[in-house]
Amino acid sequence: MGASAATGQNARRVTLLVVTFNSEDRLPGFFESLPRGLADVPDYEVVVADNGSRDRSVDVAKALWPSATIVPIGRNAGYAAGINAAVLAAGPSDAILVLNDDIQLGDHSIRHLLDAIEEPGVGIAVPRLLDSEGELLKSLRREPTLSRALGEAVLGGKRAGKYAALGEVIEHEGSYYVATEADWASGCAWLISRECWDTVGPWDESYFLYAEDIDYALRARDQGFRLRLAPEATAVHSVGPSHEVPRLWAMSVWNRYRLYRGRHGALRSALFRLSLLLNEALRVIRGRPIHKAGFAALLRSTNRPEEVR
Repeated sequence: MGASAATGQNARRVTLLVVTFNSEDRLPGFFESLPRGLADVPDYEVVVADNGSRDRSVDVAKALWPSATIVPIGRNAGYAAGINAAVLAAGPSDAILVLNDDIQLGDHSIRHLLDAIEEPGVGIAVPRLLDSEGELLKSLRREPTLSRALGEAVLGGKRAGKYAALGEVIEHEGSYYVATEADWASGCAWLISRECWDTVGPWDESYFLYAEDIDYALRARDQGFRLRLAPEATAVHSVGPSHEVPRLWAMSVWNRYRLYRGRHGALRSALFRLSLLLNEALRVIRGRPIHKAGFAALLRSTNRPEEVR
């Protein structure tokens, strides 16, 4: 247990989990931020699910947070599998905080997230994300649709995001300083109510990496739960390498198609795939090499791109 049991009518126990994979260099900043984020949250448990790290991730986690529950998965099973394993290993709680290993929590952030899921119908609360320079990261998203995929292909994500019908990213900066609701948000820092988790169930482990957060948020919405930004809660997120590594980008693009295909009919899914292909092709022409991998992935008739293990 990470802290003594809380007392009082408003005591809420939190399972705080992080999935690690060769995370040795990122964990010091992560654990250093936890006391700030956990301020005013007296009852919690920290769980580390390790996806078969080949470095000293487990040893570093034990040294920096000795009371953490360590869940050795033994292989790189993916982000969703790590989340599910951590929840299974944890004790009872009122909420589940899912964090990437490159997150650093802001002051009192978890309390603000807990306050957000107290609102009727809110099942998932997310913080306002900042990059390492303190600049706003636009992490709120609309549901992927055919018109949005086509709009982003033709206009580009930033221009399309200014219009709800044409872009997935919520680009309006003011939306990140009020309690804004969205269809989904970057899955690097989520607080999920126990009611939402028990109703929606575990994360879909068939998404090895990328789109598992979209899938979970949309399934939660299907069950009547809303996702809300708690603007008082902040977290610094070091942006991951998907925009730099061709294989990761290919996996991201393919999983977006898989997600859409799972929720829509054959004709709309085929048109969605064509829109994604157009997006990748236009950006290959403009000299962005990672999009060649995305284009190739979408041309495959079966199977997703080979996973990074």
